[in-house]
Amino acid sequence: MSFEETYDFSMERHLLQLDPVLHKRFTSSVFGLQYVLSNYKLLFPDFTDHSELHSLNVIDFSNRLIADQINRMNADEIYVLLLGAYLHDTGMGITKEDFVDFSNQIDFGDYFETHSRDDYPRIIRDFHNEFSGMFIRKYHALLDLPSEEYMFAVIQTSRGHRKTNLLNETDYPVAYKLSDGNTVCLPYLAALIRLSDEIDITAARNSKLLYDMESFTEENQRFHFGLHHAVRNLIINESEFVVEMHTDNPTLLEGGKKLCEKMQKTLDSCILAVNDRTPYRITQKRVLLKLI
Repeated sequence: MSFEETYDFSMERHLLQLDPVLHKRFTSSVFGLQYVLSNYKLLFPDFTDHSELHSLNVIDFSNRLIADQINRMNADEIYVLLLGAYLHDTGMGITKEDFVDFSNQIDFGDYFETHSRDDYPRIIRDFHNEFSGMFIRKYHALLDLPSEEYMFAVIQTSRGHRKTNLLNETDYPVAYKLSDGNTVCLPYLAALIRLSDEIDITAARNSKLLYDMESFTEENQRFHFGLHHAVRNLIINESEFVVEMHTDNPTLLEGGKKLCEKMQKTLDSCILAVNDRTPYRITQKRVLLKLI
C-alpha cells in the first residue's frame, strides 16, 4: 500500500484549493521546522515518538475524524488546525535557555510542592503543551503567521492537546475572529488534536527501526513499549474506535484495557467540548478493545 493510500490528505488538498497562500505558509513552516520536533530525543531518548512522524499521524487522524465535515470548514480553520497539529509537541525539545525563559511565564500552580525544580526534563514532559505554546510565540516569525490573531489561534489549538479546559470560553471561543474577518472554532480544532494525539497508540508509533526494546533498563519503559507494540491497529468507524491488540501476556492485556479506558475518558471530554457547544460533531462514542 502506498503512502498516498495510507494517509488521508483531505485538509491539505482543501487548503490548497481554498487558499493557496495559506497552504504555502503551512508547507513552508513544515519545511523550516522539519528537524525541530526530533530534538525531543536529546532529553527523552527512550520516550515514545514525539517527532514530526507523530505530528503527521496526528494530522492524518484529524483528517479522518473530520470526514465530510471538511466541507464546512473554512481555509483559516484548516490552516490553524494543520499548523497547530504539526507544532503541538515542539515544547518537548526546547533548549535549556528557552526552558528558563519560558518557565518565568508559565503558571505551574502547586506543582513544585511535590516536584523538584531541578528536574527540568520532568517539568518539560509534564507541561510540554505550555512550552509548545511559548515556542510558537517566540519563534512566530519563522512560521510567517499572518497576524497576532492567527498566532493566538495556533497557540491555543496546540496547547489544547492536553490539560487545558476546552470549555473555557475565553481561551476557546466557538467563533474566534481573525484579522481577515473570518472566524475559527477553537474548541473543535483543539479537541481534534487532543483526540488524535490520544489515539496514536499503535506499534507504528514506536517502530523497531527507531527503538530497541532490549536496550531498555527500566521495567516501566519495557512495559509501555511492549504495550504499544502489542497494539497492532486502530480502526476508526463512524461511531467507535476499535483497538486491535495481539498478546497472550496478562499484564499487557490489562494495560490495554486501561489504555482504552484512558482513550474513552479523552473521547468523552472532547465530545462534551464540541457536540454541545459548536456546529461540528465528533461522531465516535466509544472505544472497544479487540484481541486478534
